[in-house]
Amino acid sequence: MVTRMGQCAKFASDVENAELTVIIISYNTAQLTLKAIETLYANTFETKFNCVVFDNASKDNSVAIIRAAYPRVHVIASEENIGFARANNLVARECKTPYLLLLNPDTETQSGAIDALMAFAKFNPHAGIWGGRTIFADGTLNIGSCWADPTVRSRLFRASGLTTLLPRSQFISPETYGGWQRDSIRDVDIVVGCFLLVGRPLWQQLGGFRAKYYMYGEDADLCLRARKLGFQPAITPKATIIHHVGASTSRSEEKAILVMKSRASLIRDHWPRWKIGTGIFLMWVWAALRFLVTRPLGLSRHTRLQNSAKRWHAIWTRRAEWLPGYA
Repeated sequence: MVTRMGQCAKFASDVENAELTVIIISYNTAQLTLKAIETLYANTFETKFNCVVFDNASKDNSVAIIRAAYPRVHVIASEENIGFARANNLVARECKTPYLLLLNPDTETQSGAIDALMAFAKFNPHAGIWGGRTIFADGTLNIGSCWADPTVRSRLFRASGLTTLLPRSQFISPETYGGWQRDSIRDVDIVVGCFLLVGRPLWQQLGGFRAKYYMYGEDADLCLRARKLGFQPAITPKATIIHHVGASTSRSEEKAILVMKSRASLIRDHWPRWKIGTGIFLMWVWAALRFLVTRPLGLSRHTRLQNSAKRWHAIWTRRAEWLPGYA
């Protein structure tokens, strides 16, 4: 059950002539969320926006902390964790602004990023969905702002391990766009939900995220459905944020299971029927080979290697959970 959802109606006209609503879904990330909000306001100069934080039943007192620090931010408290997709849908349903920006709580907006992203969207309306460039805290590139749609070839190379050996090859690693540094404007298949701008009319036409994608994959599914309608998502390097990856998912094994489940769902939902069996089989092969290769690492003295072995052991032994995808 979600509490105090009546607050949602307030933020539609909170900022006069606002053209953007920034939606942040938080879960046990109080301090990171505070930083995300701080940099959002400090580094946005031209765009009038509302900011809404939907808290997914955090246990770290996030709601009280955020409300005390930023009274102008609308904080919605949920009594249960309803997942990323449903939470965004609930907030977006009440928004009246022309644009919606999905922003992760573990991000830091760089100077002018939101303004640049909005300008890019207005200049490229055919894209429908827009994103930017993500970097790590040390300034190095985080390629995870966008992806290419998986194919049988890309799944085969990933299962065989070739993508690990040749990550910068466009032919071997097409899902990551090879060695592209995200330093140019480019049409992409998938804009990642950590920093995803979408026009509200398109969001409504698509029905928002499909709620079955509890966590991970909902952004890919949204973009692939938009492409089927004739839109072409795109990113611009002028809109840059820092992304502290995975801060709201504490257990790497659980995250891995959810990621695998979402990947299986994307294959089942978007691949031609005659390719689905091959795609799921290649995921099975991928997990099996990684399990066998990393199994000896469990005896290592290095924590990182031990964790890798534990993660792939969990993925393999729990394959019955993720191979069917989300129901």
